[in-house]
Amino acid sequence: MTSSALVKTEYEAIIGLETHCQLSTNTKIFSNSSTAFGADPNTNIDPVCMGLPGVLPVLNEKVLEYAVKAGLALNCQIAKYSKFDRKQYFYPDLPKNYQISQYDLPIAEHGWLEIELVDADGNPMRKKIGITRLHMEEDAGKLVHAGSDRLSGSTYSLVDYNRAGVPLVEIVSEPDLRSGQEAAEYAQELRRIVRYIGVSDGNMQEGSLRCDVNISVRPIGQKEFGTKVEIKNMNSFNAIQRAIEYEIERQIAAVEAGDRIIQETRLWEETSQRTISMRVKEGSSDYRYFPEPDLAPIEVTNEQLASWRSTLPELPAAKRHRYESDLGLSPYDARVLTEETTVAAYFEEAIALGANPKQAANWIMGDIAAYLNKQKLSITEIALTPTNLAKVITLIEKGTIGSNKAKEKLPELLAGNSPDEVFKGEEKISDASVLEPIIDQIIAANPKELEKYKSGKTNLKGFFVGQVLKQTGGRADPKLTNELVDQKLNN
Repeated sequence: MTSSALVKTEYEAIIGLETHCQLSTNTKIFSNSSTAFGADPNTNIDPVCMGLPGVLPVLNEKVLEYAVKAGLALNCQIAKYSKFDRKQYFYPDLPKNYQISQYDLPIAEHGWLEIELVDADGNPMRKKIGITRLHMEEDAGKLVHAGSDRLSGSTYSLVDYNRAGVPLVEIVSEPDLRSGQEAAEYAQELRRIVRYIGVSDGNMQEGSLRCDVNISVRPIGQKEFGTKVEIKNMNSFNAIQRAIEYEIERQIAAVEAGDRIIQETRLWEETSQRTISMRVKEGSSDYRYFPEPDLAPIEVTNEQLASWRSTLPELPAAKRHRYESDLGLSPYDARVLTEETTVAAYFEEAIALGANPKQAANWIMGDIAAYLNKQKLSITEIALTPTNLAKVITLIEKGTIGSNKAKEKLPELLAGNSPDEVFKGEEKISDASVLEPIIDQIIAANPKELEKYKSGKTNLKGFFVGQVLKQTGGRADPKLTNELVDQKLNN
């Protein structure tokens, strides 16, 4: 394999992603069978998705709405007129021996999304990635290979048709990506967007988001693309990045050795951390597309478009930029807080109630996140409301309680107890007239330590401060206590 330096300086990778995103409808794209995940094999099926004779597909209107919303969120041009096509191929998990998809007239085209990266000097940078098209289609079933995770090496295969007819949008990027890191970030941002607008849960473990990578390499300066190879079977963003990095090095090594790169489909093998050949890649002519005769063309009205556009929320990139510019948060904080819509909503409610944005971010990303991870909960499942979090932060900022005391009492707050109850009798002592007699008493009770302090062991000041904090149960204001102890010891 070539070194990473060679990859950077002599060759460049040309990368595009084809992302299949399952839409979160309750029923399938052309029939009323359930789309629920985890059902017993071959229970979410019906005559339409099984392709039985004499049945006709009917488009689920929610699928069209969700597809258009996804197109709008990706800055695409929405087609006023589009149609479905039949894509012919023969495989056991495709009951009809064809897939209903869209070919030459997709529902959306010519869009883009922006990814955020870090340059060589550690500075944040943004890059716009083009979206070629977004189209609707139905999913196929699932083959379960006995004795192996793929057909090769299995003793027999079973077919589960529950996924057959599940609604998908396929989102095809322009070949604007140049590294595994960029591709992984693109896929993550795409996932954030579809989750934000509520059209998909984007769960890769359940197959709701599946990415295929098209990749080729060429010498820097060459205009023509190299031979494209497709990679499948990547079930995480980390796997996307590793598969691309491996394939870049594999292709460069082949080019330098004088070997010919063939257009093929390869699988990412997680156990060996490599790509392996699966089949020679088909071209569009192999699928023999023709217009779907059983479905009428689709026309999106101006009224529908305006209505669906009006329901789109603030998208993750816009929210991140607002958190940075309006709230003064760092790019890192903004990114973490906007990863999940529920976390962003919790944060925004807390600051709307008066919480300092940076302090609210620290609490949510720190102690609260640690608790959620440990308990395997989402932020919507905790009893600490944004209202009570805002109260706690306000109490800290006013000096009524210390931040250490607040963190100490966090379990009680997370259990749903109000700050008024939790911190009753725990208020910080910030009155010098209350602290001075306590300090005088402690100094008088420790003459040996006082004598050592006066002889030059000034670090014993911490001893006296600690005694005050101990006697007040940690309620003494640390700053005021330090000032008063310093005055008493030096007078």
